[in-house]
Amino acid sequence: MKTNIFIIIIVFSLNILSCKNNSNDVQSGEQEILPFNTVEMNDDQYKMAGIELGLIEYRAMSNVMKVNGIVNVPPQNLVSVSVNMGGFVKSTDLVEGCSVTKGQILAIIENSEFIELQENYLENKNKLEFSEADYNRQKDLYKENVNSEKSFQLALSEYKNFKTKVSALNQKLSLIGIDAKNLTEEKITRSISVVSPINGYVKTVNINIGKYVNPTDVMFEIVNNQKLTLELSLYEKDIAKVSIGQKIRFSLPDESDIEQNAVIYQVGKTIDIDKTVKVYSSVENENKNLLPGMYVNALIETSNDSTTSLPDEAVLTFEDKYYIFTYFDKKKEGDKNMTLFLLVEVKKGVSFKGYTEVTLPKDFDLKKSKVVLKGAYNLLSAMKNAGDMAC
Repeated sequence: MKTNIFIIIIVFSLNILSCKNNSNDVQSGEQEILPFNTVEMNDDQYKMAGIELGLIEYRAMSNVMKVNGIVNVPPQNLVSVSVNMGGFVKSTDLVEGCSVTKGQILAIIENSEFIELQENYLENKNKLEFSEADYNRQKDLYKENVNSEKSFQLALSEYKNFKTKVSALNQKLSLIGIDAKNLTEEKITRSISVVSPINGYVKTVNINIGKYVNPTDVMFEIVNNQKLTLELSLYEKDIAKVSIGQKIRFSLPDESDIEQNAVIYQVGKTIDIDKTVKVYSSVENENKNLLPGMYVNALIETSNDSTTSLPDEAVLTFEDKYYIFTYFDKKKEGDKNMTLFLLVEVKKGVSFKGYTEVTLPKDFDLKKSKVVLKGAYNLLSAMKNAGDMAC
Protein backbone atom coordinates (compact mmCIF):
# COMPACT_ATOMS: atom_id res chain seq x y z
CA MET A 1 0.00 0.00 0.00
CA LYS A 2 2.83 2.42 0.90
CA THR A 3 4.53 1.61 -2.41
CA ASN A 4 1.39 2.45 -4.46
CA ILE A 5 0.90 5.76 -2.68
CA PHE A 6 4.53 6.66 -3.37
CA ILE A 7 4.15 5.94 -7.11
CA ILE A 8 0.95 8.12 -7.36
CA ILE A 9 2.74 11.03 -5.67
CA ILE A 10 5.65 10.79 -8.14
CA VAL A 11 3.35 10.74 -11.19
CA PHE A 12 1.34 13.71 -9.91
CA SER A 13 4.53 15.65 -9.27
CA LEU A 14 5.78 14.98 -12.81
CA ASN A 15 2.52 16.28 -14.30
CA ILE A 16 2.76 19.48 -12.29
CA LEU A 17 6.37 19.91 -13.33
CA SER A 18 5.47 19.37 -17.01
CA CYS A 19 2.77 22.05 -16.98
CA LYS A 20 5.14 24.37 -15.14
CA ASN A 21 7.79 23.86 -17.83
CA ASN A 22 5.21 24.61 -20.54
CA SER A 23 4.31 27.81 -18.72
CA ASN A 24 7.98 28.75 -18.61
CA ASP A 25 8.27 28.05 -22.35
CA VAL A 26 5.39 30.43 -23.08
CA GLN A 27 6.96 33.11 -20.93
CA SER A 28 10.30 32.65 -22.70
CA GLY A 29 8.65 32.99 -26.12
CA GLU A 30 9.18 29.39 -27.27
CA GLN A 31 5.39 28.68 -27.42
CA GLU A 32 2.51 31.18 -27.79
CA ILE A 33 -0.96 30.70 -26.36
CA LEU A 34 -3.52 32.40 -28.64
CA PRO A 35 -6.72 34.10 -27.40
CA PHE A 36 -9.72 31.76 -27.16
CA ASN A 37 -11.38 33.32 -30.24
CA THR A 38 -8.33 33.14 -32.50
CA VAL A 39 -6.91 30.29 -34.54
CA GLU A 40 -3.83 30.16 -36.74
CA MET A 41 -2.77 27.94 -39.64
CA ASN A 42 0.40 27.61 -41.64
CA ASP A 43 0.33 27.58 -45.43
CA ASP A 44 0.01 23.79 -45.70
CA GLN A 45 -2.83 23.66 -43.17
CA TYR A 46 -4.53 26.60 -44.90
CA LYS A 47 -4.48 24.73 -48.20
CA MET A 48 -5.67 21.42 -46.74
CA ALA A 49 -8.55 23.12 -44.94
CA GLY A 50 -9.89 24.41 -48.28
CA ILE A 51 -10.33 27.94 -47.01
CA GLU A 52 -11.81 30.58 -49.31
CA LEU A 53 -12.20 34.23 -48.35
CA GLY A 54 -14.72 36.78 -49.55
CA LEU A 55 -16.89 39.73 -48.63
CA ILE A 56 -20.37 39.74 -47.13
CA GLU A 57 -23.14 40.18 -49.72
CA TYR A 58 -26.44 42.01 -49.67
CA ARG A 59 -29.30 39.73 -50.68
CA ALA A 60 -33.10 39.74 -50.36
CA MET A 61 -33.51 37.24 -47.54
CA SER A 62 -35.68 38.41 -44.66
CA ASN A 63 -38.28 40.08 -46.89
CA VAL A 64 -39.57 36.98 -48.66
CA MET A 65 -42.51 34.73 -47.86
CA LYS A 66 -42.55 31.04 -48.81
CA VAL A 67 -45.77 29.73 -50.37
CA ASN A 68 -46.94 26.81 -52.50
CA GLY A 69 -49.22 26.70 -55.50
CA ILE A 70 -49.95 25.27 -58.94
CA VAL A 71 -49.45 26.36 -62.53
CA ASN A 72 -52.67 27.38 -64.20
CA VAL A 73 -53.97 29.26 -67.23
CA PRO A 74 -56.44 32.17 -67.43
CA PRO A 75 -59.99 31.19 -68.48
CA GLN A 76 -59.58 32.58 -71.99
CA ASN A 77 -56.60 30.26 -72.59
CA LEU A 78 -58.39 27.02 -71.64
CA VAL A 79 -61.20 26.08 -74.06
CA SER A 80 -63.64 23.17 -73.89
CA VAL A 81 -64.71 22.24 -77.43
CA SER A 82 -68.27 20.97 -77.96
CA VAL A 83 -70.84 20.90 -80.76
CA ASN A 84 -74.12 22.82 -80.83
CA MET A 85 -75.90 19.87 -82.43
CA GLY A 86 -75.17 16.25 -81.59
CA GLY A 87 -73.82 13.76 -84.09
CA PHE A 88 -71.60 10.77 -84.76
CA VAL A 89 -67.82 11.21 -84.97
CA LYS A 90 -66.76 10.45 -88.53
CA SER A 91 -63.05 11.16 -88.20
CA THR A 92 -60.38 12.60 -85.89
CA ASP A 93 -56.63 12.07 -85.70
CA LEU A 94 -55.79 13.99 -82.51
CA VAL A 95 -54.28 12.63 -79.31
CA GLU A 96 -53.38 14.38 -76.09
CA GLY A 97 -50.40 16.70 -76.49
CA CYS A 98 -50.96 17.47 -80.18
CA SER A 99 -50.26 21.06 -81.18
CA VAL A 100 -53.15 22.83 -82.93
CA THR A 101 -53.69 26.23 -84.51
CA LYS A 102 -56.75 28.45 -84.54
CA GLY A 103 -59.21 27.25 -87.23
CA GLN A 104 -57.63 23.78 -87.58
CA ILE A 105 -60.12 20.93 -88.04
CA LEU A 106 -60.26 18.77 -84.92
CA ALA A 107 -63.00 16.30 -85.96
CA ILE A 108 -65.77 15.64 -88.49
CA ILE A 109 -69.33 15.10 -87.16
CA GLU A 110 -72.22 13.55 -89.14
CA ASN A 111 -75.97 13.82 -88.48
CA SER A 112 -79.10 13.72 -90.64
CA GLU A 113 -80.40 16.72 -88.70
CA PHE A 114 -77.75 18.80 -90.44
CA ILE A 115 -79.42 17.95 -93.75
CA GLU A 116 -82.89 18.84 -92.44
CA LEU A 117 -81.64 22.17 -91.11
CA GLN A 118 -80.14 23.13 -94.47
CA GLU A 119 -83.27 21.96 -96.29
CA ASN A 120 -85.45 24.05 -94.01
CA TYR A 121 -83.26 27.08 -94.58
CA LEU A 122 -83.37 26.81 -98.38
CA GLU A 123 -87.15 26.28 -98.41
CA ASN A 124 -87.80 29.34 -96.27
CA LYS A 125 -85.32 31.35 -98.27
CA ASN A 126 -87.30 30.58 -101.44
CA LYS A 127 -90.57 31.45 -99.70
CA LEU A 128 -88.99 34.69 -98.50
CA GLU A 129 -88.16 35.67 -102.05
CA PHE A 130 -91.75 34.97 -103.16
CA SER A 131 -93.29 36.82 -100.20
CA GLU A 132 -90.99 39.77 -100.77
CA ALA A 133 -92.11 40.03 -104.38
CA ASP A 134 -95.77 39.72 -103.35
CA TYR A 135 -95.29 42.35 -100.67
CA ASN A 136 -93.78 44.81 -103.13
CA ARG A 137 -96.66 44.17 -105.57
CA GLN A 138 -99.33 44.64 -102.90
CA LYS A 139 -97.62 47.82 -101.73
CA ASP A 140 -97.74 49.33 -105.22
CA LEU A 141 -101.41 48.36 -105.67
CA TYR A 142 -102.25 49.81 -102.28
CA LYS A 143 -100.64 53.11 -103.20
CA GLU A 144 -102.80 53.24 -106.34
CA ASN A 145 -105.91 52.32 -104.32
CA VAL A 146 -106.38 49.18 -106.36
CA ASN A 147 -106.48 46.71 -103.44
CA SER A 148 -107.49 46.98 -99.82
CA GLU A 149 -105.29 47.83 -96.84
CA LYS A 150 -106.01 44.38 -95.42
CA SER A 151 -104.39 42.63 -98.39
CA PHE A 152 -101.36 44.86 -98.06
CA GLN A 153 -101.04 44.12 -94.31
CA LEU A 154 -101.29 40.36 -94.89
CA ALA A 155 -98.53 40.49 -97.51
CA LEU A 156 -96.36 42.56 -95.15
CA SER A 157 -96.91 40.16 -92.24
CA GLU A 158 -96.07 37.10 -94.33
CA TYR A 159 -92.93 38.77 -95.66
CA LYS A 160 -91.70 39.63 -92.12
CA ASN A 161 -92.43 36.12 -90.86
CA PHE A 162 -90.35 34.48 -93.58
CA LYS A 163 -87.60 37.05 -93.08
CA THR A 164 -87.46 36.17 -89.36
CA LYS A 165 -87.36 32.42 -90.08
CA VAL A 166 -84.55 32.77 -92.59
CA SER A 167 -82.53 34.96 -90.21
CA ALA A 168 -82.97 32.45 -87.34
CA LEU A 169 -82.02 29.50 -89.54
CA ASN A 170 -79.01 31.45 -90.75
CA GLN A 171 -77.82 31.77 -87.13
CA LYS A 172 -78.37 28.05 -86.45
CA LEU A 173 -76.30 27.13 -89.48
CA SER A 174 -73.58 29.49 -88.35
CA LEU A 175 -73.45 27.79 -84.93
CA ILE A 176 -72.60 24.44 -86.51
CA GLY A 177 -70.08 25.98 -88.89
CA ILE A 178 -72.08 26.19 -92.13
CA ASP A 179 -71.96 29.47 -94.03
CA ALA A 180 -75.52 30.13 -95.26
CA LYS A 181 -74.29 32.57 -97.91
CA ASN A 182 -72.55 29.76 -99.79
CA LEU A 183 -75.37 27.23 -99.29
CA THR A 184 -77.26 26.10 -102.40
CA GLU A 185 -79.37 23.11 -103.34
CA GLU A 186 -76.26 21.43 -104.75
CA LYS A 187 -74.08 22.01 -101.65
CA ILE A 188 -76.14 20.41 -98.89
CA THR A 189 -73.83 18.39 -96.60
CA ARG A 190 -74.45 15.77 -93.95
CA SER A 191 -71.28 16.52 -91.96
CA ILE A 192 -69.72 19.49 -90.23
CA SER A 193 -66.17 20.32 -89.15
CA VAL A 194 -65.27 21.00 -85.52
CA VAL A 195 -62.41 23.54 -85.48
CA SER A 196 -60.04 24.84 -82.81
CA PRO A 197 -60.96 28.29 -81.48
CA ILE A 198 -57.39 29.08 -80.25
CA ASN A 199 -53.76 28.17 -80.75
CA GLY A 200 -52.39 25.69 -78.25
CA TYR A 201 -52.17 21.99 -77.58
CA VAL A 202 -54.73 19.28 -76.90
CA LYS A 203 -55.06 18.67 -73.17
CA THR A 204 -57.79 16.00 -73.29
CA VAL A 205 -59.57 13.93 -75.96
CA ASN A 206 -62.96 12.49 -74.99
CA ILE A 207 -64.12 11.04 -78.33
CA ASN A 208 -63.40 8.24 -80.75
CA ILE A 209 -64.63 7.41 -84.26
CA GLY A 210 -68.25 6.24 -84.27
CA LYS A 211 -69.10 7.74 -80.89
CA TYR A 212 -72.25 9.86 -80.62
CA VAL A 213 -71.63 13.21 -78.94
CA ASN A 214 -74.32 15.38 -77.40
CA PRO A 215 -74.24 19.18 -77.34
CA THR A 216 -73.35 19.03 -73.62
CA ASP A 217 -70.37 16.69 -74.15
CA VAL A 218 -66.83 18.10 -74.07
CA MET A 219 -65.02 16.64 -77.08
CA PHE A 220 -61.61 18.30 -76.56
CA GLU A 221 -59.84 20.63 -74.16
CA ILE A 222 -57.40 23.03 -75.81
CA VAL A 223 -54.80 24.88 -73.73
CA ASN A 224 -52.68 27.85 -74.72
CA ASN A 225 -49.69 27.82 -72.35
CA GLN A 226 -48.07 31.01 -73.63
CA LYS A 227 -49.69 33.03 -70.85
CA LEU A 228 -49.47 30.85 -67.77
CA THR A 229 -50.44 31.94 -64.29
CA LEU A 230 -49.62 30.77 -60.77
CA GLU A 231 -52.42 30.05 -58.32
CA LEU A 232 -50.86 30.41 -54.87
CA SER A 233 -52.43 29.69 -51.47
CA LEU A 234 -51.71 32.08 -48.57
CA TYR A 235 -52.89 31.84 -44.98
CA GLU A 236 -55.22 34.63 -43.97
CA LYS A 237 -52.67 36.05 -41.50
CA ASP A 238 -50.23 36.70 -44.38
CA ILE A 239 -52.64 38.25 -46.86
CA ALA A 240 -51.90 41.80 -45.64
CA LYS A 241 -48.27 41.36 -46.72
CA VAL A 242 -49.04 40.96 -50.44
CA SER A 243 -50.37 43.35 -53.05
CA ILE A 244 -50.75 43.65 -56.82
CA GLY A 245 -47.43 44.23 -58.59
CA GLN A 246 -45.20 42.34 -56.13
CA LYS A 247 -42.60 40.07 -57.70
CA ILE A 248 -42.44 36.31 -57.19
CA ARG A 249 -39.58 33.87 -57.64
CA PHE A 250 -40.69 30.26 -58.12
CA SER A 251 -39.32 26.86 -59.08
CA LEU A 252 -40.53 23.32 -59.64
CA PRO A 253 -39.92 20.87 -56.76
CA ASP A 254 -37.54 18.80 -58.91
CA GLU A 255 -35.75 21.89 -60.29
CA SER A 256 -35.18 23.97 -57.16
CA ASP A 257 -31.99 25.47 -58.62
CA ILE A 258 -33.81 26.93 -61.65
CA GLU A 259 -35.76 30.03 -60.66
CA GLN A 260 -38.43 31.75 -62.75
CA ASN A 261 -40.24 35.03 -62.26
CA ALA A 262 -43.87 36.09 -61.95
CA VAL A 263 -45.84 39.19 -60.92
CA ILE A 264 -49.01 39.30 -58.79
CA TYR A 265 -52.01 40.62 -60.73
CA GLN A 266 -54.91 39.61 -58.47
CA VAL A 267 -55.41 38.95 -54.75
CA GLY A 268 -58.45 36.94 -53.67
CA LYS A 269 -61.16 38.55 -51.57
CA THR A 270 -62.64 35.41 -49.98
CA ILE A 271 -61.29 32.85 -47.52
CA ASP A 272 -61.53 29.16 -48.41
CA ILE A 273 -62.56 26.39 -46.03
CA ASP A 274 -58.90 25.65 -45.22
CA LYS A 275 -58.40 29.29 -44.12
CA THR A 276 -56.35 30.23 -47.18
CA VAL A 277 -56.69 33.00 -49.75
CA LYS A 278 -55.88 32.60 -53.46
CA VAL A 279 -53.28 34.88 -55.03
CA TYR A 280 -52.83 34.95 -58.82
CA SER A 281 -49.68 35.96 -60.67
CA SER A 282 -48.64 35.99 -64.33
CA VAL A 283 -45.49 34.15 -65.42
CA GLU A 284 -43.13 36.61 -67.10
CA ASN A 285 -41.19 34.35 -69.47
CA GLU A 286 -42.52 31.51 -71.59
CA ASN A 287 -41.18 28.12 -70.52
CA LYS A 288 -42.07 24.99 -72.47
CA ASN A 289 -41.38 22.82 -69.40
CA LEU A 290 -44.19 24.50 -67.46
CA LEU A 291 -47.56 22.82 -67.84
CA PRO A 292 -50.93 23.54 -66.20
CA GLY A 293 -51.40 21.51 -63.04
CA MET A 294 -47.73 21.43 -62.00
CA TYR A 295 -46.91 22.20 -58.36
CA VAL A 296 -44.46 25.03 -57.60
CA ASN A 297 -42.56 26.42 -54.62
CA ALA A 298 -42.67 30.21 -54.63
CA LEU A 299 -41.21 33.16 -52.76
CA ILE A 300 -43.14 36.43 -52.60
CA GLU A 301 -40.92 39.49 -52.21
CA THR A 302 -42.80 41.55 -49.65
CA SER A 303 -40.28 44.44 -49.93
CA ASN A 304 -37.26 45.46 -51.98
CA ASP A 305 -34.82 45.76 -49.04
CA SER A 306 -31.68 43.60 -48.93
CA THR A 307 -29.79 42.30 -45.92
CA THR A 308 -26.29 41.04 -45.14
CA SER A 309 -25.95 37.34 -45.89
CA LEU A 310 -23.36 34.59 -46.26
CA PRO A 311 -23.27 31.05 -47.64
CA ASP A 312 -24.78 28.55 -45.20
CA GLU A 313 -21.46 26.81 -44.58
CA ALA A 314 -19.85 30.10 -43.47
CA VAL A 315 -22.19 30.43 -40.46
CA LEU A 316 -21.22 28.12 -37.58
CA THR A 317 -23.13 26.88 -34.55
CA PHE A 318 -21.03 26.59 -31.39
CA GLU A 319 -22.35 26.30 -27.82
CA ASP A 320 -25.86 27.46 -28.87
CA LYS A 321 -24.52 30.61 -30.53
CA TYR A 322 -23.71 31.55 -34.12
CA TYR A 323 -20.29 32.60 -35.38
CA ILE A 324 -18.28 33.40 -38.48
CA PHE A 325 -14.51 33.46 -39.03
CA THR A 326 -12.79 36.55 -40.42
CA TYR A 327 -9.25 37.03 -41.68
CA PHE A 328 -7.22 38.76 -38.91
CA ASP A 329 -3.50 38.90 -39.73
CA LYS A 330 -0.40 37.21 -41.16
CA LYS A 331 2.85 36.63 -39.32
CA LYS A 332 6.12 34.72 -39.52
CA GLU A 333 7.05 31.91 -37.12
CA GLY A 334 10.48 30.58 -37.88
CA ASP A 335 10.46 29.58 -41.53
CA LYS A 336 6.66 29.28 -41.74
CA ASN A 337 4.01 31.80 -42.73
CA MET A 338 1.06 31.80 -40.36
CA THR A 339 -2.46 33.14 -41.05
CA LEU A 340 -4.63 34.19 -38.14
CA PHE A 341 -8.44 34.04 -38.10
CA LEU A 342 -10.80 35.64 -35.64
CA LEU A 343 -14.08 34.06 -34.44
CA VAL A 344 -16.89 36.66 -34.52
CA GLU A 345 -20.33 36.15 -32.96
CA VAL A 346 -23.33 37.04 -35.17
CA LYS A 347 -27.09 36.71 -35.08
CA LYS A 348 -28.63 34.31 -37.57
CA GLY A 349 -31.72 35.10 -39.65
CA VAL A 350 -33.61 33.17 -42.33
CA SER A 351 -31.92 30.82 -44.80
CA PHE A 352 -32.80 30.38 -48.46
CA LYS A 353 -31.14 28.92 -51.56
CA GLY A 354 -27.83 28.23 -49.80
CA TYR A 355 -27.54 31.64 -48.09
CA THR A 356 -28.19 32.73 -44.50
CA GLU A 357 -29.03 36.19 -43.20
CA VAL A 358 -26.57 37.45 -40.54
CA THR A 359 -26.66 40.45 -38.21
CA LEU A 360 -23.12 41.68 -37.59
CA PRO A 361 -21.50 43.58 -34.68
CA LYS A 362 -21.79 47.37 -34.89
CA ASP A 363 -18.04 47.86 -35.41
CA PHE A 364 -17.81 45.31 -38.24
CA ASP A 365 -16.23 46.81 -41.39
CA LEU A 366 -18.15 45.39 -44.37
CA LYS A 367 -15.80 46.86 -46.98
CA LYS A 368 -12.51 45.67 -45.49
CA SER A 369 -13.32 42.55 -43.46
CA LYS A 370 -12.75 39.31 -45.36
CA VAL A 371 -14.92 36.41 -44.21
CA VAL A 372 -14.16 32.68 -44.45
CA LEU A 373 -16.75 31.45 -46.99
CA LYS A 374 -15.46 27.87 -47.21
CA GLY A 375 -13.53 25.79 -44.68
CA ALA A 376 -15.01 27.49 -41.61
CA TYR A 377 -15.79 24.17 -39.91
CA ASN A 378 -12.17 23.09 -40.33
CA LEU A 379 -11.07 26.25 -38.54
CA LEU A 380 -13.55 25.58 -35.74
CA SER A 381 -12.20 22.03 -35.31
CA ALA A 382 -8.63 23.34 -35.18
CA MET A 383 -9.63 25.89 -32.52
CA LYS A 384 -11.33 23.21 -30.41
CA ASN A 385 -8.36 20.86 -30.67
CA ALA A 386 -5.96 23.62 -29.68
CA GLY A 387 -8.05 24.30 -26.57
CA ASP A 388 -8.19 20.61 -25.63
CA MET A 389 -4.40 20.30 -25.77
CA ALA A 390 -3.77 23.19 -23.39
CA CYS A 391 -2.71 22.31 -19.77
